[in-house]
Amino acid sequence: MIMERKRMDCPALPPGWKKEEVIRKSGLSAGKSDVYYYSPTGKKFRSKPQLARYLGNTVDLACFDFRTGKMMPSKLQKNKQRLRNDNFSLSKGKPDLNTALPIRQTASIFKQPVTKVVNHPSNKVKTDPQRATEQPRQLFWEKRLKGLRSSDVTEEVLKTMELPKGLQSVGPDMSDETLLSAIASALHMSSAPITGQTSTAAEKNPAIWLNTSQPLCKAFIVTDEDIRRCSRHVMGAKSCGQAVVDRDERD
Repeated sequence: MIMERKRMDCPALPPGWKKEEVIRKSGLSAGKSDVYYYSPTGKKFRSKPQLARYLGNTVDLACFDFRTGKMMPSKLQKNKQRLRNDNFSLSKGKPDLNTALPIRQTASIFKQPVTKVVNHPSNKVKTDPQRATEQPRQLFWEKRLKGLRSSDVTEEVLKTMELPKGLQSVGPDMSDETLLSAIASALHMSSAPITGQTSTAAEKNPAIWLNTSQPLCKAFIVTDEDIRRCSRHVMGAKSCGQAVVDRDERD
C-alpha cells in the first residue's frame, strides 16, 4: 500500500509537538487518512484519550480537535449548550427511565401500567445464613500441620498431649497429632460447639460427606464425669501454681 506522510508542528500543543497525517494512495481505503501525534521525545499517540492521559492537567484538551490539531471553541460551546438543554428538559418533568414504573408488554397496542410490589406478607425468602457466610475450605487441610511441634521460649519441644480414648479420627492417614491439631484449630477458629462428624456417611466416604466446620473425628459425647475430671485437673494446676508463688514470696 502506498502512503504519503505529512509531518508538521502543532501550535495547539506545547512546543516540540508534531502532527503527522498519513494519506493512503492505493488500495480499497485510498484517499483516507490517519492522524498521529509525536511528543518532543518521539513518543507516538494514536488517539485523543492517549494524548489526554499523557499530558494530564498541563493542557486542557476539552475543545481540542484531534484530526485538525486545532482548538475549536465552537465545539465546546455546542457541548455546553447540549448539557443545558438536557438539564432544562429534566427540570420540566421529563420522566426518568430508571425510576418509572415498568410497562406491561402485551399484545395490546396500548401501554398499561404495572403496580410494583416490593414487600408482600406471603413472600418467603429461604436463606441459609451458614451457607451465606461460609467460605470454601480445603479438605483435610489439617494434614499440613503434620510433623509440626510446639516449643517454649527456650526452643525446647513441648510434650504432646494424650487424647482421650473416645476420640477416633476420620479420614485417610490420620494420626493422633493431626487430630489434636484439627481439634485445636476448630476451637480457635469457630465459636460453634465441637461435636465431630455427626454423619455416619463421613466415615465411609469422608471426601464427600465431611463437615469442614468440624474436626476430623467421629462424633463424641462429653459426659458429666469428663467435666468433673477436667475440673479436678484445673483445680490441681491452680493449687500447684499458688504453692510456687507462695514459695517464691517466702524466698
